[in-house]
Amino acid sequence: MNRYLPVARQHFLAALASTSVVVKTISAVVVLLYLLSWAVDTSYALGVTPGYLFPPNFWVWTLVTHGLVEQHVWGVAANVGTVMACGRLLEPLWGALELLIFFAVVNVTAGLLAGLSYLLTYVATFHLDFLFAVHIYGVAGFLGGVLVALKQTMGDSTVLTVPQVRLKAAPALVLLFLALLRLSGLLDSCAPLAAYSYGALSGWVYLRFYQRHSRGRGDMSDHFAFASFFPEAVQPAVGLLAGLVHAALVKIKVCRKMVKRYDVGAPSSITISLPGTDPQDAERRRQLALKALNERLKRVEDQSAWPSMDDEEDDDDDEVRTDTQPLLSDGRDTLSSTPRTSGGPTGASLSSPSSASHSSGTATSGGVQHPESSIITFEDASSRS
Repeated sequence: MNRYLPVARQHFLAALASTSVVVKTISAVVVLLYLLSWAVDTSYALGVTPGYLFPPNFWVWTLVTHGLVEQHVWGVAANVGTVMACGRLLEPLWGALELLIFFAVVNVTAGLLAGLSYLLTYVATFHLDFLFAVHIYGVAGFLGGVLVALKQTMGDSTVLTVPQVRLKAAPALVLLFLALLRLSGLLDSCAPLAAYSYGALSGWVYLRFYQRHSRGRGDMSDHFAFASFFPEAVQPAVGLLAGLVHAALVKIKVCRKMVKRYDVGAPSSITISLPGTDPQDAERRRQLALKALNERLKRVEDQSAWPSMDDEEDDDDDEVRTDTQPLLSDGRDTLSSTPRTSGGPTGASLSSPSSASHSSGTATSGGVQHPESSIITFEDASSRS
């Protein structure tokens, strides 16, 4: 175990050095508050206590600080790891300012809704422990929002290979895991479970309807619908219920309607674009595809620069055929000196021996060799040989 600690420390420092000031500041505050918890009860002073959150006490600062408070080492590791994962995966797509806004929105909303739930539970049971014995703190709320954001941007990525688990199922699996921990008694209260649930819900609402980007606001795509967080068997029922709730929220001006934009000036036919897809992610993918295409074209150009082996072999064959053609005694080529008769290319071979001897005699006496006689003489020579 000791030999892996320096390697883990080196990777941690390298990852921390490549992040922005926002990620470094949040991580440093988490570590400092953990060290401060050895002397002061930070979960009481900085965590959300339902009885002190609402009037007459109104400890509103705890809505901001409760996500930075940890009481155990594993909690600090989970908190810092979650923030650094945001810095590596979400911050390049959103920017440091948008990441800070998302962190604040998720933590404040999760703390407020969790405290309100405990207040309503007290109203139903009149048990004071739900007001003053419960302290809501830790990374659970922000973890829920981060998993929802990763589902939006990297939903098809595989987390585990055996069994195969995709990132889009991570929010539901973590919720089930926390519920099992609470049922088994490993969790002292339902505060982490409530904070995680409200953090995931607030993160989805913010990303679905309110996040600003270059293409508008929100993400109305089907793969990010509320029903997509549930198993496929119950998605139709959940989708119907979510549609009714959304229609009611639209009526009271809390949410807005789904908006489709039509680009009539597109070079092709009319295209429909849904708001919500961050163009920075698409631009990053286009740059990677363009780089791969350029490398492939460069390899093709390098291959085309070398001469073809087939062309060289054809040139050699042509040279051999040119050098090995036989010439007649007068230095003319056989093919150029051969006349074509009306009978075809076999007309010379059909001449009789008597005519051949007569023509040869004529050629000898006259001293002038006609084309026909030269052909007959060539045929006789080849037959004798």
